[in-house]
This record gives sequence, C-alpha cells and structure tokens, in this order.
Amino acid sequence: MDNFSEDVKLARNGDTSAFARLYAIVYKDLYHIALYSLRSSHDACDVVSDTVLDAFCSVGSLKNEKAFRSWIMKILSAKIKRKQREYFADTVEITEDVEPAVDTLCEDSELKNAMESLDPQSRLILSMSVLEGYTSGEIAEICGIKSSTVRSRLSRIKKQLRLELGGDIL
Repeated sequence: MDNFSEDVKLARNGDTSAFARLYAIVYKDLYHIALYSLRSSHDACDVVSDTVLDAFCSVGSLKNEKAFRSWIMKILSAKIKRKQREYFADTVEITEDVEPAVDTLCEDSELKNAMESLDPQSRLILSMSVLEGYTSGEIAEICGIKSSTVRSRLSRIKKQLRLELGGDIL
C-alpha cells in the first residue's frame, strides 16, 4: 500500500509512469464493471478509456492518496450512467456485439438473461459487489447513495435472481 500511495503522489505531480502503474492495478476492475453494466465490449472499452483520460487529466486535484480507487470508480460510474442515457436517447437500433468476456462471466444463459433483466444501476451495484468484491460502503461512495441502500438493494437483487432461477445462485 505504501508504493500505491507513493505512486498517487507521483502521479499528482505529473509522473506518467506512476499513473500507468496505478492504472495497471485498477484496469481489470474498471473494464469488468463497465462491461457488465453496459453489456457491450466496445462501449465498455470506450467508457474505460474516457475514464482513464479524465482521471489522468485531473489526478492533480486528488487530495487523498488512499481514495484513488474510489475516486476513479466514481468517474467510471458517471461515464457508465452517461453512456446508458445515450442508449435511451438514440433512435437507432442497438445491435448485439460478440462479447466473449460476458459469456465467460455468465455461462448459464438463464443466469445471463436474468441479469440482463435488471435495471442499469442494479447491474452496476451487483457487478461491483459480486464480481469485483467492493463493500457496500465503497459502492455507496462511488454511486452517491447510502450504504444501507446498497445493502438493501443487493438483498432485493439477489432475492429476485434466486426467484427467477429457482435456486440459490448468489
């Protein structure tokens, strides 16, 4: 953790190598959350790229070195929400891409269909909790909601998925 804090300090002072090391630590989480939330590998890559660019440009304003991970996840969350709004604003039909990463996360088509039936924020909360292991406090900070709300939503989401799938999947 000491190297992490040191890299944040260096990145804040313009060290691109330090920022690259920080990115190497979080890029898988960023991509998985974006992919699961957006269900499009192309959109997930775009959102992660935009997130990293914004983070790189504004890392100098980050005050707390220990908050880097939650800070970049907040940026990602905002980018995901913006992209999801674009889906509803577009009048053209959205086509499905081939997404091997989603298939490896959800091999069971029933599970995949059940997860796709969730609203975008529920998918984001579930992916951050189950796939990436974030705590309800961390998710609350990133999404701008109370941690008790995150816990109750997670409970409802898991209950809904169990009912749809007829078992204890989560």
